[in-house]
Amino acid sequence: MRKIIVFCVVLFSGLVSLSAQEGIQVNEKAPGFVANDQHGNRVDLAKELEAHSVVLVFYRGQWCPYCNRHMSALQDSLQMITDKGARVIAITPEKNEEIEKTIDKSNASFSVIYDEGHQIMDAYDVTFTMSKTKFTAYKTYGIDINKASGNTDRALPVPATYIIGKDGYVSNRHFDKNYKTRMSVKDILRSL
Repeated sequence: MRKIIVFCVVLFSGLVSLSAQEGIQVNEKAPGFVANDQHGNRVDLAKELEAHSVVLVFYRGQWCPYCNRHMSALQDSLQMITDKGARVIAITPEKNEEIEKTIDKSNASFSVIYDEGHQIMDAYDVTFTMSKTKFTAYKTYGIDINKASGNTDRALPVPATYIIGKDGYVSNRHFDKNYKTRMSVKDILRSL
């Protein structure tokens, strides 16, 4: 019981370390990127925006139940999102073997991109460094974010969602340093 209480305190205190990130803002040009998704398909944001809007989702990893619920909700409503002329693209710091675990848990069929070296996360200003204390606590429970990402810097994204119009500008966003809150599908659909 004491171990669980200590873990919860460490998780809560980790929210304090997220003060520097603000994320890109509404009406800002979305930073471009080119990367491969879990199927090896090349995803070029500029090319995607030629055809449709993009719902860009940053998630922490397969170990995060809030991320898995959000990914499942997106998958469950994917047809409604695509009917609005949009494509969902998810970005994670986790390598492909971890992405497969997310897909197993959420049934996600949309593109999921391993952001190697967190370049996309950095461009969108969502990257934060987990404290050493919190990192150690996570490892105690079998969650090694450095091993999962191939990095050594304890980097994770604020779980943000950006609605990017065909013009390449952010029309809406959800950016909350509280990892438990996410943009609802209803708000995504309303934004499209």
